Amino acid sequence: MTKARSEQVDLDSTPFYHCYVRCVRRAFLCGDDHLTGESYDHRKQWIVSRLKFLSYVYAIDICAYAVMSNHYHVVLHVDKKRAEAWSDEEVVERWMQLYKGDYVVDKWLQDKEALSKPQLKVIQGIINEWRLRLYSLEWFMRGVNETIARMANAEENCKGRFWEGRYKSQALLDEAALLSCMAYVDLNPVRAAMAGSLETSDFTSIQQRIHEYGSRQKAISSNIKSANPNDAKDTATSAKQTATATKRYKQKAELEADIGTDKLPKAELMKFDGSSHTDINTALPFTLVDYFDLVDSTGRELRADKRGAISKNSARLLESLGLNPDHWLEYIEQFGLRYATGVGSVTKLASFAGHFQQRWVKGVSASSKFYQAHHPY
Repeated sequence: MTKARSEQVDLDSTPFYHCYVRCVRRAFLCGDDHLTGESYDHRKQWIVSRLKFLSYVYAIDICAYAVMSNHYHVVLHVDKKRAEAWSDEEVVERWMQLYKGDYVVDKWLQDKEALSKPQLKVIQGIINEWRLRLYSLEWFMRGVNETIARMANAEENCKGRFWEGRYKSQALLDEAALLSCMAYVDLNPVRAAMAGSLETSDFTSIQQRIHEYGSRQKAISSNIKSANPNDAKDTATSAKQTATATKRYKQKAELEADIGTDKLPKAELMKFDGSSHTDINTALPFTLVDYFDLVDSTGRELRADKRGAISKNSARLLESLGLNPDHWLEYIEQFGLRYATGVGSVTKLASFAGHFQQRWVKGVSASSKFYQAHHPY
């Protein structure tokens, strides 16, 4: 039986969630139509643009995303503290970027002093509800999926369901689960043989991150090259990788201009910061260089023509998070099958199940294998 959304989201357990949804009947409604040959890739850009716009409005950050031909994945970080810190006026301003307001709230904006205490109490209740929704995973995903469905139906001049059903979500209960899920999402096109490399994986966060990293490195290099050319070396991605990612990412920018979503404000992807003192609400608890290395070496492992082993640095990273490097490839390939509502160590899964008064949660046997037994998690 499908679990209620309230039995899948618990911000006290984790602020990180993996969400995914498929097109109706798993049809290729976002890619190439095999019958007509017509491309619907612009719909993938619809989804990416909508995700980034909603992330700008909501107190929800995007950690990773991948838009495929018949489904999409997104890893989200819910920042409840940020939403709670917003003033009432900011809550109203953000809400009204997406939805119609309320006539009583409109009066409040015009002249707060003219309202009675009962009216102010009603208004405060409305604003409190809007604040809750602005860090709600359900409202965020609804804002993506309903809009895309309406746009697709209008384009085809038809009615009916675009998505197979409501979105599914997984709570990412520890840092190992977060890192693994992000890598799983970013490697989707490579695993599906839709792309041969990270930099050619269109409509993914990894391509965007490579492009942005390359742009930063280019700017740094231009400043220090004259002083010492050897210091300008790119250490995380090759010049060829960044050039390819930038070229393809710029093509997406042109597509975005063509479909009219380029004027929407957009949030940046959640930053990386490997410091042990990092606030989990401000940055991802890894370094960008380590993440690039892990995803790149894993991607090569997944390709039959580039088999090898993950780097020693990546193996150390996995071990530090309590994962067994020997089972990493199997873990990534089966990540979507081994878990349901939560992902994490056996201890974390048991705690998560107990919070919802459940005796069992899918994934315990998988975590027993993929997590190292001696790890404190």
